[in-house]
Amino acid sequence: MKRFGVWRLACAAALTYCVVQPATADEPAAGAKAAKATTAAKGENRLFELRTYTTHEGKLEALHKRFREHTNKLFVKHGMELVAFWTPVDGDQAKNTLVYVLAYPDRAARDKSWKAFLDDPDWKQAYAESRKDGPIVMKVQNKFLTPTDYSPLK
Repeated sequence: MKRFGVWRLACAAALTYCVVQPATADEPAAGAKAAKATTAAKGENRLFELRTYTTHEGKLEALHKRFREHTNKLFVKHGMELVAFWTPVDGDQAKNTLVYVLAYPDRAARDKSWKAFLDDPDWKQAYAESRKDGPIVMKVQNKFLTPTDYSPLK
């Protein structure tokens, strides 16, 4: 699948996922939920970040494990809203690509959250341990998105 096709699919799926998913006990921490509610109450749009990770050959499962066991919990701890995570279905990217979306109240909140995440000793330990057999991620791409006025997801 061409790069544009994956990006387009990811955005469409993010919108669908966020609109139809019921609330669960695994939702973001109270601080992230409060920030989201405050942003919505002011009529402002959140900032979304579409991130694509390309792994080294044979390392996609190690990346999934790191996200499953460490990264997602730390994202929530630092105020990032988990929107959705995908892997491509077809082509070479199905073997080495993770695509996900995070949401923040605004760009300043995003920058603050990422700084805290990267400085977190638990992240540093998880990162180091996950790389014992070599680096996992070969390339990271990100794109910042804001909803259109007609988007059901704000």
